[in-house]
Amino acid sequence: MTEHRRREFGDFQTPVALAREICALLYQQGVRPKSIVEPTCGRGSFLAASLEQFSTIDKVIGVDINPEHVCHAVESVQSGRPNIAARVIHGDFFKIDWRGELADLPEPVLILGNPPWVTNATLGSMFSTNLPPKSNLHNHRGIDAITGKANFDIAEWMLLHEMSCLDGRHGTLAMLCKTSTARKVLAFCWKNDYRIKEAAIHPIDAQKHFGAAVDGCLLIATFSDEVGPPECFVGSALCDSQVPSWFGLREERLVAHLDSHDRWHHLFSPSFLRWRSGIKHDCTRVMELQQENGCFQNGLGEFVDVEDTCLYPMYKSTEISKGDLRAPTRWMIVPQRSVSEDTSALEEVAPRTWKYLADHANFLDRRASSIYRKRARFAVFGVGDYTFCEWKVAVSALHKQPLFSAIGMYRNKPIVFDDTCYLLQCDSRTQAESIAEALNSPIVREALSSYVFWDSKRPITTEVLNQLNLMAIAREL
Repeated sequence: MTEHRRREFGDFQTPVALAREICALLYQQGVRPKSIVEPTCGRGSFLAASLEQFSTIDKVIGVDINPEHVCHAVESVQSGRPNIAARVIHGDFFKIDWRGELADLPEPVLILGNPPWVTNATLGSMFSTNLPPKSNLHNHRGIDAITGKANFDIAEWMLLHEMSCLDGRHGTLAMLCKTSTARKVLAFCWKNDYRIKEAAIHPIDAQKHFGAAVDGCLLIATFSDEVGPPECFVGSALCDSQVPSWFGLREERLVAHLDSHDRWHHLFSPSFLRWRSGIKHDCTRVMELQQENGCFQNGLGEFVDVEDTCLYPMYKSTEISKGDLRAPTRWMIVPQRSVSEDTSALEEVAPRTWKYLADHANFLDRRASSIYRKRARFAVFGVGDYTFCEWKVAVSALHKQPLFSAIGMYRNKPIVFDDTCYLLQCDSRTQAESIAEALNSPIVREALSSYVFWDSKRPITTEVLNQLNLMAIAREL
């Protein structure tokens, strides 16, 4: 199989040793299945390991889209338990009636395996047909869907589909997936009243087992008539017995640490201030310039001559996260003061800037995000009065130790940020510095940690920041 096909179908086989370790863990936790289902069975590592571990199994179903893998999986099952009622077939997950397949299986049912970890956006860029039916999975509003929140792991769709089949039955789902995917599917199930008795996440070394530089885990969800609280146990590692932690759902919001949430939840309620994202332009090589010895150079190595009209000093998220607020050396071309402004006026008021953008239209016109469609040529997103205010508080969205900084002007121009930062518009230097000081307090850091999953790609979000109640924080301090 080529590397392209391997990525497209998530063909990263689960090591037999890991499959055995997972089945042993499930056995230790009291799982005694009558039926085994592996929806993307590959070469049958989990099927073989489950047949070794569980003597209670009466029926086995395995499916894979690769016919060579199916042949190998059949051999694994037959060599393990030749007399078992097993059906391992060549099929497409997205075309199988899973509810019908599971309908007559004896309970408890154990659905286990390792579905693809690739996202639907990645598969779309590969022109893959290995995709679920088109849908806005979590019913995001228009702009959230456009700007990426509707992107999801294929495993997320698969897990939710299998969990919906288990809902109302006695069984367990045990799947390897990204940790972020596990949290998303649990939140969805809790919000939609799936009958989950208990849930657990056990981190795994994804780099060691699959060569994947992501946070991976084993997600275990037990379904029964008895519904437990919307909480999930988190072990420090697979089969580890160290002190557990818990995350869960509180007031329809996923919180990272239940203990600290219960302690600091009074600091979170809708605020009268609004955090905003920095400027989204999706073309760093053209829109961001480096200043050196009075000259501007773009990411293509070209020297650039543009008017001062649309040029603004900027900080990157790394500089914000370190508090490295020396004189900016980077500048951003910002062709609009609002997202609805017509950029064609630049041809008159800033002709050199317009020519520069036109000369690089081959980069700007092919920006992939649909937010630029039907907008002015060379438009950007995430600009407004707040972008150009004199004082702001800024924080990086990407770093695991949030540092809030009061940011003023440079050379009589407001400092701007890209969309890896968030900003809060302030009326004065005093207000900006006071807010930054309050948000950097140990109390707020602990309170944020109750909501924020630091292993996320973008731990800090506007949803979290906009819930911080500055008046409640001031009273607490």
